[in-house]
Amino acid sequence: MTDDPQRNESSPTELTARVTLDSAGPPEGVIGKVLPGAAAIALYMLVLAAVVSFGVVDGHLPRLLLVLPPLFATASFGLLRMFRWAWALTLAAVLLLGTYNLWIFFEQNQAAGAVQGLLNLVFFLYLARGDVRSRLR
Repeated sequence: MTDDPQRNESSPTELTARVTLDSAGPPEGVIGKVLPGAAAIALYMLVLAAVVSFGVVDGHLPRLLLVLPPLFATASFGLLRMFRWAWALTLAAVLLLGTYNLWIFFEQNQAAGAVQGLLNLVFFLYLARGDVRSRLR
């Protein structure tokens, strides 16, 4: 291609495309928009908060675990707003829950621990993706 100033940019015989090679950030206007996967993980965190709360009220879980539901709910609502601190809180919760559930599977041979542990691992890997991190505020 030549640098001819007389060249018509809309020539039908020549197609050009302008592509930015900066992969450090998302395109204009997508920062803070909720991704469908993040919304699903936020819903999962709310369900976990409810399950732990009812488990403590029912007497199946120790009262000390009442610290977790507010953290899960806070992480859920913050993730829906795409805040970086909520992403970090959710990432830590999902990683720790996945580790705990896989430990339950290997030590107590409960299949439910493997299923929930693998689900948490999938959520962790999704949240750790670069395009998810780049949309956070």
